[in-house]
Amino acid sequence: MSRTLVVGDIHGGFKALKQVIRKAKVTPQDSLIFLGDFVDGWSESVEVVSFLIAISKTNPCIFLRGNHDDLCHRWLMYNEKPEQWLLNGGQSAIESYEKITKKEKMLHSDFFENMVNFHLDKKNRLFVHAGFQNLNGPEYELHKTTFFWDRTLWEMAVAIDKSLSPQDIRYPKRLRLFKEIYIGHTPVTRIGKSTPTQAQNVWNMDTGAAFKGPISILDIDTKEFWQSDLVFQLYPEEEGRN
Repeated sequence: MSRTLVVGDIHGGFKALKQVIRKAKVTPQDSLIFLGDFVDGWSESVEVVSFLIAISKTNPCIFLRGNHDDLCHRWLMYNEKPEQWLLNGGQSAIESYEKITKKEKMLHSDFFENMVNFHLDKKNRLFVHAGFQNLNGPEYELHKTTFFWDRTLWEMAVAIDKSLSPQDIRYPKRLRLFKEIYIGHTPVTRIGKSTPTQAQNVWNMDTGAAFKGPISILDIDTKEFWQSDLVFQLYPEEEGRN
């Protein structure tokens, strides 16, 4: 039976990605939605992207653009290297890309180019790396970078009083637009969690793979989830973004 599986932030942790794919027993019948931030952090950004390109040939896949993916793409295309990117995992991506040819780099650049900023399925479930701010929905967003940099959507969902009904006039309009919203970007470890976490109708899949957490996969229909080992334990000689 086919499943729709959503995958949280990866950050160059190829060993952990392979492990959690095995744990979830992913088959070619499964559809996969990757929430972005495939690169930057651990040493195998190239291997992660090559794997994603390969799995897209066997499975229906959707790849959301993360802020780290956008920054890496800008480096590949225009040699942009902002210091803040280098200090937050970018240097590891640059070193990873020293392993491959110019032709392979262009193939990866095409992969980054073809990512989407958000995805809305037939059941009114939204998938986006970070969030959106326009009260009428993501299709009305003026600044596209919001999709992969925003933190207000998650902060708002976490802060809402649980007793407040969606029918209440004070309930945020952004959250009423969709049945469910799936995001990454802001690690749930910031609120003391280590597994995919729901706040209102928002599911946060960033379980801190770039730091001290695992990579997570969730079946969006059953809410069953699988996690890799803590990624930093699979790269004991590295610092990641710690």
